[in-house]
Amino acid sequence: MSPLVRKSVAEVPVDSIRCRGMLFDLDGVLVDSTPAVARVWAWWAREHGFNADEVVEQAHGRPSIATIRELLPNSDYEAENREVERREIEDIEGVIALPGALKLLEALPLDRWAIVTSCTRRLAEVRIGAAELPKPKYLVTSNDVRRGKPDPEPYLKGAQLLAVPAEECVVFEDAPAGIRAGKGAGARVVALRTTAGDAELREAGADWIVNDCSELSVDLPRSGEEFLLLRRLTK
Repeated sequence: MSPLVRKSVAEVPVDSIRCRGMLFDLDGVLVDSTPAVARVWAWWAREHGFNADEVVEQAHGRPSIATIRELLPNSDYEAENREVERREIEDIEGVIALPGALKLLEALPLDRWAIVTSCTRRLAEVRIGAAELPKPKYLVTSNDVRRGKPDPEPYLKGAQLLAVPAEECVVFEDAPAGIRAGKGAGARVVALRTTAGDAELREAGADWIVNDCSELSVDLPRSGEEFLLLRRLTK
């Protein structure tokens, strides 16, 4: 099975990847929660005397408790994490679906995709609802794994839920930690330019780089076993 083929659809040049499952990060891929995340982590940083911009960048794409452990090694991690989660759940102002996210998800069979996020389950469900995205059949959160991104465990878990080898899945990510998690699991990775620059995304191992999901579409064959992920090529 060739993992990458080139095909023309309606005379528009595209690249395509043949796959059997899709694994989506949430924040920065399907949902724009950047303002809310920045507000909460900036508050937390100021409370503990850290540089807000640096903390916001460090926290992105990783389980919040991992950032807390690194920055406050002698703290009550669980208590700090509960407070961060509480504030993030309450702050949904400006949380919206990113361009193309709803259309892409609605084009996929429900049992062929999963959301794999570093959020807690409660927070993920709140943001999915706030962005008015379809409720996923399969959802992997920080509550479901022992080791978060950049460890491959979350994406291996997502592929397992789909009953598809990770090598036959495509991961969608915006953060270098998540890209490394996807590549470590053996999947191909589409990176979005919503958080990091191209150089950083490529260094992490991204196979494709797009602005957002609006540049992507799917072609479902009649068999239903495999499908093509299509990316429009700019001239």
